[in-house]
Amino acid sequence: MNVPRIGVGLPTFGPHAGPDAITLVARAAERFGYHAVSVSERLLMPVSPTTALKDGLPESHVWDPLEALTWAAAHTDRIRVMSGVVNSIFQPPIVLARRLATLDRLSRGRLDAGIGQGGGGTADSSWMIPEEFEAAGVPLDRRGAGFVEHVAAMRACWRSDPVEFDGAYYRIPKAAVGPKPWADTIPLYFGAMVRSTIERAASLADGFVTVALDWDETRTRVGWYRDAGGSGTVVVNTFQLYPGGEPDSPTMFTDAVLADLDRAAKIGADDMHITLNLASVHPERQVELLGALADTLGRGTQWPPSDSTPVTRAGKPAG
Repeated sequence: MNVPRIGVGLPTFGPHAGPDAITLVARAAERFGYHAVSVSERLLMPVSPTTALKDGLPESHVWDPLEALTWAAAHTDRIRVMSGVVNSIFQPPIVLARRLATLDRLSRGRLDAGIGQGGGGTADSSWMIPEEFEAAGVPLDRRGAGFVEHVAAMRACWRSDPVEFDGAYYRIPKAAVGPKPWADTIPLYFGAMVRSTIERAASLADGFVTVALDWDETRTRVGWYRDAGGSGTVVVNTFQLYPGGEPDSPTMFTDAVLADLDRAAKIGADDMHITLNLASVHPERQVELLGALADTLGRGTQWPPSDSTPVTRAGKPAG
C-alpha cells in the first residue's frame, strides 16, 4: 500500500493569516519534506440569516489564493504549490489562464491548479454560496457546460499563438496570449463532490480534489472516479478533529493525521492535505506540530514518499 504524499494548508484565513505566517509555514513544510502547500478560496462571507456555513468551511474571510501561493512560492524553492480549489468561473478564462501561467512561471513549474465551478454539489448544497455568484456577476447556470468550456478556453490560452476560441459562453479573438506555462500546460484537478462532476474530472482533468467529511463517502467518490476511467491524481483534503478544538500535544496531532493517512491510503488517495488553520493554531505551533509529524513518519515509513516522478504536464482536451 502506497503512503499518500502530504500537503499542508497555508494560513490564509483565521486570526493568524498574513505574509509572515504564510512564509513561516511554507518554508517549514518544504524543510520537513512535505509534498505541497495548498490554499482554498472563499470569495465572501455572507451575512444573510438564511445562509449557514458548515461542514468545515472557514468562518472568516479568506485571502486570495493565487496571490498567497505566489508569496509562498517566492519564499520556497522546491515544494509544490496547489490551489485546492479556485472557483474558476468567477473569472473570465483568459484572465485566470494568465494568472495561473504567471504563477507557474514564477514558481518554475511548481503549480498544481485545483479548480471548481463554485459549490460542492447542487444549488442547495451546504457548500453552495449563491451570494458569491451574485457578487461575481456569474449566473448559477454557468456551472456544468459553462465550466467545461471555461477549461477548454484556458487550455487554448496555454497553447501556441495565435490563440483563438469561439464557444457558446466565451470568445477569445485571434491574438497572442501570454505568458505560457513553464512546461506547455498546467495540471488541472477538478474539485468534485458529486458523481457527475467526479466523472467529468475523470474524462477532462489530470485528477480530482475532494473533501473527506465522511470516509465511507470519500471511498465511494474515489471509486466513481476510477470506474469512470480516471487515472490521474486523487487529492483528499482532511480536517482532523481534536477535543477542545485544537491539538494539545504533538502526539495528539500526529495520531490524528496518521489515522487519516491510513484511511487515505486504503481508499487509494495519492495526496492528502491537512490544515491546522480551522483550529486557529498559531503558525509557530503549526511548525512544531508539522516537525513532529515528519519525525514520526521518518521513523516508520519511507519519508518523504517517493514523489520524484514529474507530474504529468499533458492536459487532456476539454470538449
